[in-house]
Amino acid sequence: MTRTFDAIVIGAGPYGLAAAAHLQAAGVDARVQGVPMSFWSTHMPLGMRIRSRWDASHIAHPQRAFTLNDYQTFRQTRFERPMALADFIAYGQWYQGHVVSEIDPRAVTNVAPETDGFRVRLADGETLAARRVVVAAGIAPFAVRPREFDAIPAELASHSSDHRDLGVFAGRRVVVVGGGQSAIESAALLQEAGADTEVIMRRPLQRWVGRAPREGLLGHLLFDRSDVGPALISHVVARPPLYRAAPASARRYMMRRSLAPGASLWLHDRLGGVSFSRGSRITSVARVNGHLRLWLDDGSPRDVDHALLATGYRVDVSRYRFLDARIVRAIALQNGSPVLSSGFESSIAGLYFLGAPAANSFGPLLRFVSGAGFATRTLAHDIARQTSHSKAVPRAIEAPLSERQAS
Repeated sequence: MTRTFDAIVIGAGPYGLAAAAHLQAAGVDARVQGVPMSFWSTHMPLGMRIRSRWDASHIAHPQRAFTLNDYQTFRQTRFERPMALADFIAYGQWYQGHVVSEIDPRAVTNVAPETDGFRVRLADGETLAARRVVVAAGIAPFAVRPREFDAIPAELASHSSDHRDLGVFAGRRVVVVGGGQSAIESAALLQEAGADTEVIMRRPLQRWVGRAPREGLLGHLLFDRSDVGPALISHVVARPPLYRAAPASARRYMMRRSLAPGASLWLHDRLGGVSFSRGSRITSVARVNGHLRLWLDDGSPRDVDHALLATGYRVDVSRYRFLDARIVRAIALQNGSPVLSSGFESSIAGLYFLGAPAANSFGPLLRFVSGAGFATRTLAHDIARQTSHSKAVPRAIEAPLSERQAS
């Protein structure tokens, strides 16, 4: 007889691992599908450092154990601040080894609804049964590629998340498109690797994050320890129920302010030799003799070997290829994000979302590691409560999207 899990968690990054820890602590029979920290280890460049502060980077645990401080003690060393990407990946793998025992690295290829739950198909063809599915699959499918580059092959223009080693661009002319953390840190890494680097960004001025004090009494008054959002707003977005209760116009304002493109101040001194075209927009792109020619809105051209598109991510859960077409057709969405209950459940009973797809419902905190504590506590409570009442979950996916769409 096939075992039926109370919940299957798709994804083994900070959100997936924290979800498994909280579900197991709540007595929920949960299993994780995914390679631990895979997005961090395959879609982020060597040499990168973690933007969020130390206290905002612990992977959530129901007893607040297995923190970065615990890992530092275990390693008998003091990690640099800001923390190196390689050290954070190793921390996540250490957390998994100690906390999440039931984990399977095989990829999920299909999640389909059944009368009493979901059928989950794996890459090798095996199928699993689950009463509930928690999607914590990250943002890799959501990478934004500007329209101007639609006809340009990947060897000439690629998203920043496509690269693990920027050293391959040594000795080449590279433009970085964007003005956020990924763009500015990529530019620094490219320059340090020996590339001739220029940043093209729409904002007329670079926004630096970290000028206001985060430490001491003043810092604690201005910013929540989650370290998401500007002064004072930080305290609201750190409390998703409060954020959810705010008027729609206020939520939009807080989201915009909290996610405005910007770079950490500690990158400033690493940008010597990087040129900037601020307040500029690329209007057209062409392939010329195996290279790229870009035209800016002031009419000036750029001849380069490669364009690195650090142009961010836009949530659209229909781009999760493992979601069955019946789910994609029926789920209630708002601008590509699932409309979620207070327990992170979508309009399809038993289907939950964590991380960036939950930000539209719970605020910008859910785009950062520090949001996993609230999210996974709330999720585990909701699933444990439902599990204790009934093992069967009624399906409700047949209504057309137009009838289920939130206003």
